[in-house]
Amino acid sequence: MIPRTIAPKIIQYSKQYPVVTITGPRQSGKTTLCKMLFPDIPYVSLESIEERSFATSDPKGFLNRFPDGAVLDEIQRTPNLLSYIQVIVDESQKTGQFIITGSQNFELLNTVSQSLAGRTAIARLLPFSFDEILFHQSLGSIDQMIYTGFYPRIYDKQLNPTEALSFYFNTYIERDLRLLINVKNLSRFEIFLKLCATRCGQVVNFSSLGNDCGVNHNTIKSWLSILEASYIIKLLPPYYSNLGKRLIKAPKLYFIDTGLAAFLLGMQNSAHVLAHPMRGALFENMIVSEFLKKRFNQGKTDNLYYLRDSKGREVDILLDYGSYLDMVEIKSSQTLAGDLFKGLIYYKKIYTQTRNCFLVYGGEHSRVQKDIQTVPWNTIASLEVE
Repeated sequence: MIPRTIAPKIIQYSKQYPVVTITGPRQSGKTTLCKMLFPDIPYVSLESIEERSFATSDPKGFLNRFPDGAVLDEIQRTPNLLSYIQVIVDESQKTGQFIITGSQNFELLNTVSQSLAGRTAIARLLPFSFDEILFHQSLGSIDQMIYTGFYPRIYDKQLNPTEALSFYFNTYIERDLRLLINVKNLSRFEIFLKLCATRCGQVVNFSSLGNDCGVNHNTIKSWLSILEASYIIKLLPPYYSNLGKRLIKAPKLYFIDTGLAAFLLGMQNSAHVLAHPMRGALFENMIVSEFLKKRFNQGKTDNLYYLRDSKGREVDILLDYGSYLDMVEIKSSQTLAGDLFKGLIYYKKIYTQTRNCFLVYGGEHSRVQKDIQTVPWNTIASLEVE
């Protein structure tokens, strides 16, 4: 098994909190990680119909089987258990008693925020990051990495990415979404997902997306929120402090995994990525996801934003640390042309609290130019950002 960067943080949480919640997309490795980190704790999958039925009909009897605690996998299947877990951990005052996992963002679920507030630590496990892959093998080319994506099972079992992501997509539609939303026409929702892939790296226009799908903009907002809660997409919010109405205020859309986005765009090998007009957007998506993974693997919250004004001047990532900022521009080009630095230079003058400026690009040379550090894409795992 490839070691997961977040593992020490989860162990730390288990010594500090009675409950540790591990959330993330399906197939991100939550079950494997739990079994590795907590081999002596009983494991129960609530995907099992028998276990789920028992937990739903007799939650006290179900939990009484585990006087010393348990790993409860896919807890969102039986959210009623959480109130009973609250009572147990309040009485026992033991740390690391329950490890619960789920493929939905628990911060958006009222059941967790109400039942386990102050009692649980939340760890977010996304698919492999660059440094996790580098522990096992070298990175492939840009096009290969975009096409393959980062789901652990593809690497562990050496699966064909197109086939694996096809099964993933079909399972997600059939199993999860039927439970989360009332979609009368699943084919329409599939079209919506594919349209999202075509808007990768773009500012979301809810009305335009709704018109293309044949639904209203409120439905689009609802569907996007569900995709984000399920860790399929990331809506990157704008940063508009101090600049008022001059900046764009809609979020940008990214996929958590570029492999899934490439699959939805119809790419069936890395050569398709190279020739595709969305290649630059997918490269940007891959780097944004990498910064997000870096934060989550350190046990930190999301502090990523983007900058863009009405004249099109933009910076792809702004990391907000409170008293200072870091800015990151992302370009798939292998050539360092002068116009690649324009956005960073412009906004650095406006936001004087900026600490570092980085240009992550598709080339191989690292250097400092115009007080901006250029960073080859395949070295960002070692980039020192908080």
